Amino acid sequence: MKSSVLIVDDDKTIREELANYLSDDYITYTASNGHEAIRNINENSDIEIVLSDLKMPEMDGLELLKKVQDNNKDIVTIFMTGYSTIESAVEAMRRGAYDYLTKPLDLDKLEITIKNAIENKKLRAENIMLKQRIREKYDPVTLVGDSNKINDIMELIRRVSSTKATVLILGESGTGKELVANVIHYNSLVADGPFIKVNCSALAEGVLESELFGHEKGAFTGALYMKKGRFELADGGTLFLDEIGDLPPSIQVKLLRFLQESEFERVGGTKTIKVDVRIISATNKDLERLVEEEKFRDDLFYRLKVVTIEVPPLRERPEDIPLIVDYHLKKFIEIHHKQIKEIAPDAMKIINSYNWPGNIRELMNCIESAVVMTLGDRITADSLPPFLTLKRKKVSGKAPENLFEIEKTAILDALNKCGGNKAEAARVLGIGLRTLYRKLEQYGVEE
Repeated sequence: MKSSVLIVDDDKTIREELANYLSDDYITYTASNGHEAIRNINENSDIEIVLSDLKMPEMDGLELLKKVQDNNKDIVTIFMTGYSTIESAVEAMRRGAYDYLTKPLDLDKLEITIKNAIENKKLRAENIMLKQRIREKYDPVTLVGDSNKINDIMELIRRVSSTKATVLILGESGTGKELVANVIHYNSLVADGPFIKVNCSALAEGVLESELFGHEKGAFTGALYMKKGRFELADGGTLFLDEIGDLPPSIQVKLLRFLQESEFERVGGTKTIKVDVRIISATNKDLERLVEEEKFRDDLFYRLKVVTIEVPPLRERPEDIPLIVDYHLKKFIEIHHKQIKEIAPDAMKIINSYNWPGNIRELMNCIESAVVMTLGDRITADSLPPFLTLKRKKVSGKAPENLFEIEKTAILDALNKCGGNKAEAARVLGIGLRTLYRKLEQYGVEE
């Protein structure tokens, strides 16, 4: 596919000659001034290079550069300038322009500069993608284990990764659904393509529609420029839709159309956009029940579940707990610069006996808390978070008699272990600092 170049110059002859010269190798657009250039950019999302005169009436090149950078971070700007304005061209490069060429233009040098600019743009995109892949490698939720259920999931992942099939991942919160999506993408045919994630429950309906499909300039109040949506950004890769069960009905319709036709329109737009994107979705909700209650479209449900992967909760694979503990223990020892060598058998026994309703995420937070609270080289039962300690007391017949006492004991125990540091205690307990102060006031605990 050809790259697109926008040529901006108030001299009509220069515009047309350059457009004609570049038209064999590039899609060309032209603009007579900065304002027209911005309109072109907003209307044509494929523009990659802006080749602009530096000295223009109304809006000069430096102002145009700023507007391009504010609204379209991916566009590369090259300036054309006379000898009298070379100083301004150097200033433009300092502000982020790729290069400048002096008039009269050397056409061979122009071609080389444009090719280098496009290559530089691709390298930057690959660098961003590489950094993202490194971040994914150290994702805080990691699927670890050797149980039959985990081995079955890994086998299913191996089968589906090499295809473009739509995948629906089911499981309780904290089981590692996002990691499954990561593994599928990074072992797929589009592993080098973008991996874009959206949490469907985190955004209001209007905002979510714009985030997914993008919007045109003026589509709504505050839409000051065209914006690409996640579908466009994921072109050539994978789009992961987390919490798909919370998708509003109006967006369910647009998603269904995309799954059928691989096309959509931006909010406020009429131009149909086609992209090549694989869809992976996940939810902790019962979609079949939502379909029965007419809260989720049945035709969309069937489109999403071409392949279904169910991630089991931790309580159904307790044999994996020691492996998960060992994995996260090593990770947090390194992060927090601790010299811990092991977990004491009594502490490990408490960890193994807990039900882990929060699954991997809860276990991971527990291990981090224990690493932080341990002073020596061994994690003991006293280093574990208060909720696990309370469970041990309950088993031994020493549990507080009511919920109020359980809560009070947990908070005071955390404060004691944190040396009275309320901010640290709140973090260990997983509650806000204001909540901690309010609870202490209820208990009548003074400073």
